[in-house]
Amino acid sequence: MITDTQKEAIYRDYHGRVCGYIRSKINSAQDAEDLTNEVFLKVYEKLDTFDERKASLSTWIYTITRNTLTDWFRTRRSFEEIPESQDDGYSVEDEVCNAEMLETLANALESLEERERDIIILRFYSGKTLKEIAGNMGISYAYVKVLQNKAFEKIKEFFENQ
Repeated sequence: MITDTQKEAIYRDYHGRVCGYIRSKINSAQDAEDLTNEVFLKVYEKLDTFDERKASLSTWIYTITRNTLTDWFRTRRSFEEIPESQDDGYSVEDEVCNAEMLETLANALESLEERERDIIILRFYSGKTLKEIAGNMGISYAYVKVLQNKAFEKIKEFFENQ
């Protein structure tokens, strides 16, 4: 059983890094803090399953953080109720196809390497420029372009194989 003192030590040691990582992926400071708290709740709930032979504590916490963030991006999609017929020709069937396409896109993003996925999320969800992404990630602008193009090819291939 983990003590409150141990929980406080884990929080103190990792809070800044977890929050910083999440904040680099999303624009809202409030959402970042909420997600950080959610991460630590999961860490505390699952701490008895942590096996230091498989990974370090920091790697384990980072994995929980990354998965929590991925889940958050998935649930941010909002769907509106639409009528059976609309004047603009848009139908319920179109909405179903769109939802399926979004699910396939989420799966395609999961198939990317972490850096590629981060670039796509920062570029198209957070609206960052390639130059900003390069600065945030500490890599060259040209390499960001290469990684983005590589990600596009993988996403295209993923869709072709569906």
